[in-house]
Amino acid sequence: MTIYIGNLSYQATEDDLRTVFTDYGKVKRVVLPRDRETDRMRGFAFVEMEEDDQEEAAIEQLDGAEWMGRQIRVNKAKPKENNRR
Repeated sequence: MTIYIGNLSYQATEDDLRTVFTDYGKVKRVVLPRDRETDRMRGFAFVEMEEDDQEEAAIEQLDGAEWMGRQIRVNKAKPKENNRR
């Protein structure tokens, strides 16, 4: 499972996210998508952890929490849809 984190501060870094999610278990991967044209963060991220129960605990504790001045949304990531034609 992958965790989606929305409404992120544009100042958040991979290390910031890794630090927060390490409180819940071992983090396998952090992805902070950037805009292709401006190279600016897009305001959301994905975190993958070693165990599903660690991800569940992180989602339960962090969804709606205030972090870096913003109320973040944390939930299971939905599979990417292929909308290209």
